[in-house]
Amino acid sequence: MNRPPLPWSPVAAVVVALALGCGTPEAQPPGSSSADDDRPAEGNFHGRIYERSFVFTTLTGDSAFVVPWLMSARTRPGGVDRSARGWLARGDTWEPFYDEGWETPPSRAPWRILPHRNLRLVVGEADAVVGILFAEGPRELELELSSLRGEWTGGRGQVFRLLDAALYLSDQRIGGVALDISRAFGPDESPHRDWAFLTSGDSLQMILEGTAAPDADTAVFDVWGQLESRDLTWPELTLQQAEVRAFQPARQDVPVSWKVTTADGAPVGDLQVSAAQIRAGDGSGPVLPVDALFLVSGTLTINGREYPVRGLFRHTRP
Repeated sequence: MNRPPLPWSPVAAVVVALALGCGTPEAQPPGSSSADDDRPAEGNFHGRIYERSFVFTTLTGDSAFVVPWLMSARTRPGGVDRSARGWLARGDTWEPFYDEGWETPPSRAPWRILPHRNLRLVVGEADAVVGILFAEGPRELELELSSLRGEWTGGRGQVFRLLDAALYLSDQRIGGVALDISRAFGPDESPHRDWAFLTSGDSLQMILEGTAAPDADTAVFDVWGQLESRDLTWPELTLQQAEVRAFQPARQDVPVSWKVTTADGAPVGDLQVSAAQIRAGDGSGPVLPVDALFLVSGTLTINGREYPVRGLFRHTRP
């Protein structure tokens, strides 16, 4: 890239080649403790799923520029199944540029994300992730993470961090913000909890997370974020599917728009899907799992003021 390199020290370069921690000094995932690093690698981690997602988005311009990185680790006897996927979305056009799955030996800290092939990671002090890099021949993309804007922890121990960020695409620098999500699910917990990251310029950054029953079209979402640089105090919102379309590869419907209300039914706004990346999962039944990423836009009314919003919506169904 035609720009000054990140300030890597020789020690940092070694750390990038081996492993890394979290986006800021690492919070332990639910169900673990600081003593877990001392447990045997074949400890009480079997069947757990650890998710780590980074979503970059711009705050200015007429069209969305979104780069999501989705990473996960699923523990099992004898090892850890890992995956990482990355997309570049400009306007309503998706470009998937990274999709890898691989296995690693049992780990005392299976939640730690790892570099693999064309995916490189830059680690700063206190195991903080300060950069994610992809390079394949002439194609180069780098997400640079900087100062922390806010951090929230959910009732299940999930952690959401909002950071200032920049995206380097070849020799182009694009400023914006990034959401860093850390979640964990036990063997008896369903990992199908949708989330969304919505912005309205630099005024509003909103994070939603929730779930619905498999046969329900309504879900209650917890809310975190910032409004005019202050923490957003809104306990929850209800999203009801207003329109769905058939996704034949999975033989089930997926939402394309929602009505948003408060928990007591007061209208807040609406969201519509403008572009989607959807894939069907594996299974033996007539209905297969759905894993979808939606670019969404709409309007939300908060404290009597209407905000045009856009962003990313992650939707999964068993």
